[in-house]
Amino acid sequence: MALKDAESDVDNAITREGKRGMSYENAFGGILSFMRRNYTKNLAGVDLAVTGIPFDQAVTNRPGSRFGPRAIREASTLQPCDAPFGWDINPLLDFDIVDYGDLAFDYANVAAFPKRLTDHIRGILEHGSGVLSFGGDHYVTFPILRAFVEKFGPIALVHFDAHSDTWPDDDMERIDHGTMFYKALKEELIIPDKSVQIGIRTHNDFNAGVHVIAAPQVHSQTPSMTASQIKDIVGNHPVYLTFDIDCLDPAFAPGTGTPVWGGLSSAQAAGILRELSGINLVGADVVEVSPQYDVSGATAIAGAHAAMELTCLYCTNLRAQRENKKNVN
Repeated sequence: MALKDAESDVDNAITREGKRGMSYENAFGGILSFMRRNYTKNLAGVDLAVTGIPFDQAVTNRPGSRFGPRAIREASTLQPCDAPFGWDINPLLDFDIVDYGDLAFDYANVAAFPKRLTDHIRGILEHGSGVLSFGGDHYVTFPILRAFVEKFGPIALVHFDAHSDTWPDDDMERIDHGTMFYKALKEELIIPDKSVQIGIRTHNDFNAGVHVIAAPQVHSQTPSMTASQIKDIVGNHPVYLTFDIDCLDPAFAPGTGTPVWGGLSSAQAAGILRELSGINLVGADVVEVSPQYDVSGATAIAGAHAAMELTCLYCTNLRAQRENKKNVN
């Protein structure tokens, strides 16, 4: 049945009736959207909105992550014909998920970008939808956090990365993908003792007060142990999870701006994310996918899979919240 559907299914991003369902459209054709979800600006009743942030003007090395959202969407076309592996939930069938498209901004007016992005995310959150964002370079998480903190208060940050991104920078107007979490801490957007960085393997003299599970420690233990440590740190506090693709070793994700050897494998990252089921995830992003440095497409594929794991994490938390509310009533 599913294979026969490929004879007629095409452009599900605009032809799908309703927001739910698998997609058996040929992976190599059709209009691109994340997981073949509806492209729409109508957020009425939406559980999770996916949006792209094609901005890479804060990088310290190689640019190109402005093409990340498009590449992640393209890579995701390999997935929507199957239920997500290792989960007891299928967000594609059970939740209203849409692709909200990309942030519109003036590429030549960089100074105006942070407010533009905060306003964009705020506008989605005001409709009651969750947000999963695709960068873009990692600076984009800073303006996104501002919008989330307006709604949820200071956030517990779960940060997968090769770099701490907490290098001191007291000029709040500078736009730099290596200093934005220092600024987020300074603005009290992040709760340090409830936050954790995973996969770090670059030196930074500054102690931000955030928990660190460095890459060598991740390698010395099982994914379940790492996930358990993360859960102990964040507790039930609202969590924002940011997944910099360079947390993965360049062998698994070469298409990024600042690759560092000794990183996580795809299997380790997948195992940790799945074992995080139950955290109070309120939002997430995948950043720093620069597809032009990876002729194989493996980096975008890793980004798309990470994005689907984050979708499952978010929807698992949403399901639990709804069940708790039902039990209380």
